[in-house]
Amino acid sequence: MTTSGSAAEPAPFRAAVDAMGAATVHPGIELGPIRPPQRLAPFSYAIGAEVKHVETEVVPEQSEGDAFGRLILLYDPNGDEAWNGTLRLVAYIQADVDASLAGDPLLPEVAWSWLVDALEARNEPLNALGGTVTATSSVRYGDIAGPPRAHQLELRASWTPTTVELASHVEAFGEVLAYAAGLPPAGITELRA
Repeated sequence: MTTSGSAAEPAPFRAAVDAMGAATVHPGIELGPIRPPQRLAPFSYAIGAEVKHVETEVVPEQSEGDAFGRLILLYDPNGDEAWNGTLRLVAYIQADVDASLAGDPLLPEVAWSWLVDALEARNEPLNALGGTVTATSSVRYGDIAGPPRAHQLELRASWTPTTVELASHVEAFGEVLAYAAGLPPAGITELRA
């Protein structure tokens, strides 16, 4: 099992990793390599994405609007029948949302459309797109830190890119994270009272 950075990496995997590093995402999102899963494919690479907190470099204990994600690249030189290819991207996004949004019965459909639209807008052919969207509400009791009520949106998806040029796939992932986090469009400044 090899992760990115090994001398034994096949050229298509290395090219895919390099392309992921060339992506440009919303300026409010920070990307960086993270430890990939080790048993899903012969080669794997992962990036983590976090929404930057403007007020401080430290994530506050009870911050509003926390959002993060990870995008995992899997590569099997022999291909995988379920993937319909040799590459597979696996995305996970979690974002805090307000109560009214969490209770909206259309939230899963809207969140899924963010991903589909972001991928389609980049005209990158792909296969086997699938996933789930979950909206959860939690109530804390007793001596547990955090707000008394919390609401999250989780999106899990995977798809098979048909090329190693993955920058646009990372950019689509970043766009969905920005939507989920409620970030204003790039170049727009949010006014605070």
